[in-house]
Amino acid sequence: MDDFPDFLKNPLNKIASKSQYTEDIEGYVFDGADGSQVAFWKCRNNRLSETHTHDYDEYMMVVQGKFTLIIDNRRIPLVAGQEYYIPRGVTHAGEVTAGTRTIHVFGGKRLSRENHH
Repeated sequence: MDDFPDFLKNPLNKIASKSQYTEDIEGYVFDGADGSQVAFWKCRNNRLSETHTHDYDEYMMVVQGKFTLIIDNRRIPLVAGQEYYIPRGVTHAGEVTAGTRTIHVFGGKRLSRENHH
């Protein structure tokens, strides 16, 4: 597959661009009963995500393509099937290659939707 299934890309779940640290990506969010969130992202062009920190843990997995995580000036290349756990408070950024799809699980509310304020 080169994209997520259509049912995951419901416009009601589309992530607002102001909620993303990477320009020009398409993302959708789902909420857990405990306040956690799961995000599905696809990047169409090579992009750099801004350096940022969360007040909750993050788990990510690369589904397709390549995502290079940057933590403490250390570059951690992740390819399809690889995963990474980022503890709360760890400052990080990333470089994403065009066509990359990732899944991120956040231990808190990280994202807002385009259609819901």
